[in-house]
Amino acid sequence: MDLSDAQNASPFRGKRVYMIGIGGAGMSGLARLLRAQGAHVAGSDREPSDLTAALLQAGIGVTFEQERGELPACDLVVTSAAVGPEHPQVRTARARGVEVWLYARALGESMRGTHGVAVAGTHGKSTTTTMLGCALTDCGLDPTVIVGATSTQLGNGCLGAEAPAAGFRTGSGAVVVEACEYNRSFHSLRPRVACITNVEADHLDCYGTFDAVIESFRRFAALLPSAAEGGLLVIGHENAQRGVVAAGLACEVQTVGYSPDADWCVRYDAATREVGLRRDGAERAAWRLRVPGAHNALNSATAWIMATALGASDDRAAASLSEFRGADRRMQLLGEVAAPGGVVRVIDDYGHHPTEVEVTLRALREAEKPQSRGGRLICVFQPHQHSRTRHLLDQFAQSFGEADVVLVPPIYFVRDTERERDLVSSEDLVAKLRETGVEAHAFAGFEQIVERLSGTVRSGDVVVVMGAGPVWKVGRGLLAAGTRQG
Repeated sequence: MDLSDAQNASPFRGKRVYMIGIGGAGMSGLARLLRAQGAHVAGSDREPSDLTAALLQAGIGVTFEQERGELPACDLVVTSAAVGPEHPQVRTARARGVEVWLYARALGESMRGTHGVAVAGTHGKSTTTTMLGCALTDCGLDPTVIVGATSTQLGNGCLGAEAPAAGFRTGSGAVVVEACEYNRSFHSLRPRVACITNVEADHLDCYGTFDAVIESFRRFAALLPSAAEGGLLVIGHENAQRGVVAAGLACEVQTVGYSPDADWCVRYDAATREVGLRRDGAERAAWRLRVPGAHNALNSATAWIMATALGASDDRAAASLSEFRGADRRMQLLGEVAAPGGVVRVIDDYGHHPTEVEVTLRALREAEKPQSRGGRLICVFQPHQHSRTRHLLDQFAQSFGEADVVLVPPIYFVRDTERERDLVSSEDLVAKLRETGVEAHAFAGFEQIVERLSGTVRSGDVVVVMGAGPVWKVGRGLLAAGTRQG
């Protein structure tokens, strides 16, 4: 179904849709998709950003005054997951009798009548979605893509000219979306093709147990239509609980992983970053990655499998992946600052789960090799949510083995209760890290960390700033402050 058919079939056609939190990566992409499907779209956010500026330039109205609860005439309000029921504009909408939908529900409804593609998993969703979107673009399949990260390549593919960083692309082909499992929101989607990269314990504040997480992914997979109707699930062979998640599905199921028993067997050479992909004993494709890490090799293999299943050329998809330069805040090199005798490299990353921390630090150790230059791998890590930190504290304690120094600001307080905030602190994580032999220090705020780094980093050091909260300010603060010059 092309874009004009999807517009005619869209439940949003002709409706006035107001989006609260429109400046988020996913929400801004959805705003453009709804407008392409015939809706009249406007919205609000807390403060201006590059994404809101791009929306305004595209003719989508955005305001930044939310506290008074003013709301223009509209037929539907869509909110981001971060907007609660007590938000002033939400209260106004309910008082008027206007329906209020969460982002995930609106995204799912927008997929009706399209060739929907969903990328799910505890880790790797944003990178895999961006890789897939770029590959489909480079193969001339003109996808619509909505992802929770921005990239300068997404708009034009990896083989075209760079565009302003964005978390969306609007096209006439398949609708490819990042499928978030938080609060079971991905159950609202309507995919025909999907992948599950991995399944691990996370978001236990809303799930309670790991078994509930697994069951939620099983329900997501069950949304896919039968194989006869084109339903396909690509699922991790090793770490995606496939025995439970994929049991009894009517869709076609293909597994991907490093095991020779996987339907698609991945090989990866960390020294050359070459990725190979075999099926039925024969190598089907190979490419060389620009982004490091065995986890990114697996992400790229998953993207290739899905892209070719959607009609992409084998060789063209591989060529696209070989030119992929990453998504923002995914091992993103921010720049270098001078230090006595050389430079310090500063990297920004979104990782906030123990597995993400571990694989990212390992990939950076392999790729950057700070020890060969007499430097250290220094990690600034901001825990995200008190409940996640408390539930996964022991796992976090084992995830920083590749770091030489870990600096920890206060835990980012979001969605949790005040009671949760009292149960765990960044000092608890530091104490656990020290028990494992890792040099770790707690700080009262970002400014103190920037000051510490500016005065102590040395030539050859690599500083990686990690976390889903505002910890990104540390990396940019370090670049702005520079370092001592001897």
